[in-house]
Amino acid sequence: MDPSTAMDPSTAMDPSTAMDPSTAMESPPAGDVSATSAPVGSRENPVPREAGRVLLLDAAGRVLLVRGSDPGRPGSRYWFTIGGGLDPGESVAEAAARELYEETGLRVEPGDLGEPLRHEVTEFPYDGVWYRQRQAYFVLRVPAWEVPVEALSPDEEHFIHEHRWWSVEEIAATDEPVYPLDLVDMLRRILGP
Repeated sequence: MDPSTAMDPSTAMDPSTAMDPSTAMESPPAGDVSATSAPVGSRENPVPREAGRVLLLDAAGRVLLVRGSDPGRPGSRYWFTIGGGLDPGESVAEAAARELYEETGLRVEPGDLGEPLRHEVTEFPYDGVWYRQRQAYFVLRVPAWEVPVEALSPDEEHFIHEHRWWSVEEIAATDEPVYPLDLVDMLRRILGP
């Protein structure tokens, strides 16, 4: 996980108010300071980034989520989908496949992820910095997967505290923060009635 992909429940953007992904990452022309005078990384001028996310589904129709935290908000805990930001030169599918391996130990080729199910833009703070993230969600079905204890890279160990397979019903019933906010609806569309 790139830790800056985690979201704070009190500040995450509702997906229904997300910006148009085709324009969200545009920058003002060079030298144009009229767009904003706010510091980069502030709520008014978030850092732009892109990410690939994976909805990993098992044969029972459960989704694997990770529980993480924000070092800038001690005590924060929330569940979110696997994925993270693009490394230089990576495609969204390459980032999603790499993050899947880094966070779960499951290695797949980017082409195994197929086409993205959905694109969205969200804004969130992480460790005191605001981000505007354009992200794509891929769906990958596996018969089952047990996350190896040693699956997390050293960077991931500090921000991911737990993995858990969740049913749609469990996500709908939990009081714990789960991202994206409309994950239940996404899963119901994927899995059907």
